[in-house]
Amino acid sequence: MLLKRIARLAVAAIAVPLAIAGARKISDRIEARRGSTRASRLLRRGVTAAERLTGRRHPAW
Repeated sequence: MLLKRIARLAVAAIAVPLAIAGARKISDRIEARRGSTRASRLLRRGVTAAERLTGRRHPAW
């Protein structure tokens, strides 16, 4: 049981940052192609909320 919990935590520790990075990339590509759209703003807002919840911050490029 403990092993399953550790495995779940490890997957979450990898999957959440990848999902955040993927959503940010998608938002950037949509904005680069079509400008700011409702979808890109919604994605960016979701990424910001996810970063706040996880305590992660997007590095300043």
